[in-house]
Amino acid sequence: MTDQAVDIDGDGPGREAVRPGAQPGRRAFHGRARELKELRADIARAGLDTLAGRPSPRARVLLIAGRPGSGRTALAEELVADLARGYRDGVLRARLTEPGGEPVPVERTARDLLTAVGVAAPAGAGAEELSERLRGAFGDRRALLLLDDAADAEQVDALLPDNPACLVVAVAKGPLTGIPDVRPCTVGGLDAKSAIGLLEGYAGSVRITVDPQAAETLTELCGGQPAALVLAGGWLAAHPMSSVADLAKRLRALPDDPERPAADRALARAFALAYEALPGPAARTLRLLALAPVALADGHTASALAGCSVSAAESVLERLATAGFLHRGRPEGDGGDGQEGQYQVPGCLLPLLREELERDRPAETQLAQARMLERTVRLLQSCHAVTEPEGSPARRRLAGLPRALRFDGPEAAGRWLATRQPALLASARIAVADGDLDTLARRLVAALVRALAAHRGAEAAAPELYGLHQLVLGVAERRGLPRERAAALLNLGDLDARTGRTREALARYRAALDAGRQANDPYAVGRAMESVGGAHQELGDWPRAADWYGRALAQRLARDERADQARLYGRLGAVYTYEGRYGEALRNWRAAAAGYRRLGDVSGHARALSEAARVQEYAGRPEESLRTCEEAVECARTAKDVRLLAALQLRLADTLDRLGDPAAARLHRAAADRLLETEDRQGGTPSSAYEIRSASAKD
Repeated sequence: MTDQAVDIDGDGPGREAVRPGAQPGRRAFHGRARELKELRADIARAGLDTLAGRPSPRARVLLIAGRPGSGRTALAEELVADLARGYRDGVLRARLTEPGGEPVPVERTARDLLTAVGVAAPAGAGAEELSERLRGAFGDRRALLLLDDAADAEQVDALLPDNPACLVVAVAKGPLTGIPDVRPCTVGGLDAKSAIGLLEGYAGSVRITVDPQAAETLTELCGGQPAALVLAGGWLAAHPMSSVADLAKRLRALPDDPERPAADRALARAFALAYEALPGPAARTLRLLALAPVALADGHTASALAGCSVSAAESVLERLATAGFLHRGRPEGDGGDGQEGQYQVPGCLLPLLREELERDRPAETQLAQARMLERTVRLLQSCHAVTEPEGSPARRRLAGLPRALRFDGPEAAGRWLATRQPALLASARIAVADGDLDTLARRLVAALVRALAAHRGAEAAAPELYGLHQLVLGVAERRGLPRERAAALLNLGDLDARTGRTREALARYRAALDAGRQANDPYAVGRAMESVGGAHQELGDWPRAADWYGRALAQRLARDERADQARLYGRLGAVYTYEGRYGEALRNWRAAAAGYRRLGDVSGHARALSEAARVQEYAGRPEESLRTCEEAVECARTAKDVRLLAALQLRLADTLDRLGDPAAARLHRAAADRLLETEDRQGGTPSSAYEIRSASAKD
């Protein structure tokens, strides 16, 4: 194997440490032959179900157990790379513990895995529903799952495919008690030969060859831990005039912290020595990276944290990666994760960095975090603005930003948003959890919502938007902000309603109504009343729906909001139609038509007239229905709305059939067909005319 790159315990996406002059992305794996053999043998081992004469109902789980820094993730990646060719549906990866040590919620992991396999998951769905969907998605697949840094057995169990054709490789600190038929492969230190080979990748073979005994002593002082050896190797690479014996002497002289677990002391000594060797600005940047969301940083993140230029921050990040403190992200398609330009702080180093950061003044730490969040807000605003039309206010503001904060175009902005999305969502969660940066948190969430909606669309981004609105709701409730609380509840209610959770949506709309009244916000109150009516309509409770629409209409009439009045007259007309109260339905549809006419909305006028004609037909007045429908046709012709006109022609044909005039009906159907053919030739929407009905139960 080549010595140009070294695998260490990643605890994150990247897993290579590269000596100076080595080609980034090329990896060499050292040792672990026994562990790999044991894991491969475990795949073919007969399970308890097989021994009992039953077919295995679930995927086999291979468990790699070890402390952070032991090389457990690197071992898992090496195994997965070797096995991947046998799984036609590819490899899926998920990290089950946050960099701060908190378990990742099962619903978030399940949603990410569903997205990876192209299965839609409803916004706001709970852990049980998403786990069930995930099992269904893997029902006919042959896939390999790598679940890194599992906190407990429950996390892994909720994600296990009910399909023995799949394989799960789990990484954890210890045994996953509760999952049957799992034998952990425990990862300790590297053997001496492999550890020395790892050091050679940094120090070169000459210094190792001239003093092999010192090299062995150094590996013993590092406990054979890959993470400690990488830091030691980085120190040697940065000090080409120092011998291996010099480094061993320095390490031995460092005192151990008696309060630190014995297994962590070797890494703590190696970190202390390597950290002290850094220049002051680089050491400050490194410890501030403990604040980076999901321990991921790029030039902008490091620049904002350290208060320096982006180019200077990128140079520092590269230096830190060369010294073994960071992992490099690799471009997608090169065996990497698409995070080019990003660097990962290894999870095993985060506690040590936080200890160093605690020595700084709290005000400076908070200022650095605020700078990072402010930079994120500006990048998100730029990401959204680049999608706006040329000459718009947003594009003019974009032109005034520094070049480093602008994107070359919508495609570049979309790629940045996609690759940074996990870190951006984590930024929002961190800002909200902080509690002292609520104004920044609200601005960050608002900018992220706009950017996601602009680049992915509100429907596609609904799961992420749901979580963001929940964050806003948390801030609003904590700070006593009724206007923001009403807005968040309305947005969450809309997302619940779209995914069929109508009763949950109704509860949110009622809470939004109370918050809107508390804030004295007429828009929120009117919007909430209309939404409550819509929820009752969806539940088939026509009287309550009409009551709430009526309340909302009364408010719109008092405020002379004419567009809203016309829409609400239409909604009342639809409800009364469902209820069979045709007289009231007709009055409201005619009021809606009059409102649209006064607004100059000819298409809206035509649709309202069409619905009025439908009500007249239900009421047994076909001649009146025919005249109203003809009036609607003239309006649609004036509006030059071809598809609406075609739909109305079909409506006329149906009415004429009922009146006993099939010849005229055929003429109108032929006219509708010609309109649709012309529209299709000119590149219009699909060929079937859209319906302009109110989805009445009478249809």
